[in-house]
Formats: sequence, C-alpha cells, structure tokens
Amino acid sequence: MPKPLVLTSARFKDGDLIPIAYTGEGEDLSPPLQWSNLPAGTKSLALIVEDPDAPDPKNPQMTWSHWVLYNIPVSAQSLTEGANADTLPPGTKQGVNDFKRQGYGGPMPPVGTHRYFFRLYALDTVLPDLDRPTRLDLLDAMDGHILGEAELIGLYHKVHHRSADWSAGGMPR
Repeated sequence: MPKPLVLTSARFKDGDLIPIAYTGEGEDLSPPLQWSNLPAGTKSLALIVEDPDAPDPKNPQMTWSHWVLYNIPVSAQSLTEGANADTLPPGTKQGVNDFKRQGYGGPMPPVGTHRYFFRLYALDTVLPDLDRPTRLDLLDAMDGHILGEAELIGLYHKVHHRSADWSAGGMPR
C-alpha cells in the first residue's frame, strides 16, 4: 500500500505555534512547505490555507482563507519561505484570499488561539485558468479530481492586541 501524502514545514511541526515571521505581526512571509508521497496519477497540486476559527474560536462564524494556490506542478516538492508570484513554481496559479488579494496573508487573529490549516491536494488533472478563484471556487473546481490530501495545522494567537482592529472595520487574520 502506498504511503499517504505528507505535508511538512521546516519552521513548525503539526499542532505547534506558527513563528511570528509568518504572521501579520511579523514579516508576513509564507512559511516554507515540503511534501512527499504524491499519489500515482497526480497531475497537479493545490494548496489552501484557512482559519476555521474566525473571528473568535469560542464562537466561530466563518472560515477565513489566507492563501489559495492551484496548478502547482508535480515536479515541485516544496514552496520556499516567502513564496510569491515571482518565486512560485512555474505554472502555479493564485486565487484570491479573504483579504481580497492574491498571495499569502499571515495570521493575526483578533482574539484567542486560532488554528491554521495548510491543506495540500493532489489532483488527477491540471485545472483550467479559474481567473482568481476564491477558496470555495477552487474547492468546487477540484471536486471529483482529488487523489489525496495532506494537512499541516499551525496555531497562532496575537501577541500585540490592538483594540482598533474591529472598530476600524478590520477583519480577522
């Protein structure tokens, strides 16, 4: 039996705190990610980073997307620290996160310790150009094409609390 798809980061282990450099309070860099054991027949990969605890883990009201990537080539085995449009593997396409922009948006929750799910999907196809899909658009497009999935969960709670976050119309990160 083949080994399951695995997703890891050199900067934090599954269930550990995400280092501040990878958050909205730090440098807001995407963490380095590595994967292995792609299922046979994988034609492309997709990555969704999301927070199901927004805005408050005691009363979650939405899943906040932080990063939406698809058509990551199977030849890639990792994403570098601070990956962006210029450094993503060739052919990789970006969707739109809940900050209404492309690229990685790091954690900065308004209250409590939130869970950040890094989900890697192995797909049996290369998706057509979805023109800046949201997380839900990408999930719909992947339906019926997922050969395997790996998950890495990081935790984060804001170090510096700013009372103006919500009153200024800010959203959870």
